[in-house]
Amino acid sequence: MAQITGGCLCGKVRYSGNAEPVFTGVCHCRDCQKFSGGAFAIVVAVPKDALSIQGTLKTFSKPGDTGNTIERSFCPECGSSIADEAAVMPGVLMITAGTLDDPNWVKPAMQIYCDSAQPWVELGGGLQSFPKMPA
Repeated sequence: MAQITGGCLCGKVRYSGNAEPVFTGVCHCRDCQKFSGGAFAIVVAVPKDALSIQGTLKTFSKPGDTGNTIERSFCPECGSSIADEAAVMPGVLMITAGTLDDPNWVKPAMQIYCDSAQPWVELGGGLQSFPKMPA
């Protein structure tokens, strides 16, 4: 099992746990672009019950393109995006890779919502690519 630790920019939110990632990926959807403040979001999905979160998170919920809810959690003090929870993947928490204490081990295996990718973004590494969310 992998030791996963991380937190927000100001340090008021921390998380830790031992879990092998369910998947690692890049999402190009417009919501992830806005939530991450960049051209895409890199996430590490882990079983929710394997992670312990210390500190208070604020959560924003809205329907995703499937019509199911996605909850985006962030630090209310510094605004760092910490995690996403999608109703279509119950029990899975998608940690924003940039909040990991050591993100060097993260190797995304796929990219989704490539239909929304910024035209100047070209990711190498032989990632599986999907126009939207794969079935």
